[in-house]
Amino acid sequence: MQQLWGIDLGGTKVEGVVLDACGLRPLIRLRLPTEAEKGYPHILSRIELLLQRMSRESGARIPACIGIGTPGSIDSRTGRLKNSNTVCLNGTTIRRDLEKLLQREVLVENDANCFALAEYRLGAGREVASAGSGAVFGIILGTGVGGGIICGVRLLHGAHGIAGEWGHNVLVEGGDPCYCGRRGCVETVLSGPALERYYVALAGSHRPLPEIAQRADSDPAAAEVMSRLVEGFGRAVAGVINILDPSLVVIGGGVGNIDLLYTDRTRRAVERHLFNGSLDIPFARPLLGDSAGVFGAALLTANR
Repeated sequence: MQQLWGIDLGGTKVEGVVLDACGLRPLIRLRLPTEAEKGYPHILSRIELLLQRMSRESGARIPACIGIGTPGSIDSRTGRLKNSNTVCLNGTTIRRDLEKLLQREVLVENDANCFALAEYRLGAGREVASAGSGAVFGIILGTGVGGGIICGVRLLHGAHGIAGEWGHNVLVEGGDPCYCGRRGCVETVLSGPALERYYVALAGSHRPLPEIAQRADSDPAAAEVMSRLVEGFGRAVAGVINILDPSLVVIGGGVGNIDLLYTDRTRRAVERHLFNGSLDIPFARPLLGDSAGVFGAALLTANR
């Protein structure tokens, strides 16, 4: 029986899954720390180690094709990775290097695209998928801010391979510096670390984002952080909807777990910037949770 193997390469963890290609259920799921601070060659060795462990625990050989989801995307002109917030990956020929190391075909895709693909095929977007038309915008709101677009059953890459990268539109003119070289990007305002830094600036002490969200009714600084999230999200995502007009928005990542994003308050914040009288599409939580990215990476190999 064919199996689908995928790897989700994150800044803090590398996760692997083996899917049953018939039922698309996970047979094996394993994680290792990425240890990105040790550099690019070490990251490659972590991927190799994880695949070896997956093989050992599943009792199956590593297949001829592996799907890899990674922050950033492959530049079609140079074959090098670009736009990754795991900055040691930028400029590397990661696909070629992994194929040489593993002696296997490797398919590399942006992690947010993998998220969108998995939710479209297996999760919150299945109704849109069954209709065979319409677009799904899959958002990553976590340590970074990214997105992927499924349009007419196809993953949209765009001419530059950056389709869906709403996290690097400017939200606050002259705002905080971003790793991409600009200032005030959506990622510098709405990512989990950015919201936590904003709380520190207001309150003088650090709290994790879930606690900030819980304290919003009693802590003025926490309430201001949540207002920043709602208003910034409303303006930023409305810009995407005005252009793409998707049938569904799926919100993944740690920030996407905040209940406030699914309330009428947030919908009104989007509507204020929408080129329409009302917001008539749902904002959905990912049905696959934090599994979506690695499932999408495995799905990349389905036609192999």
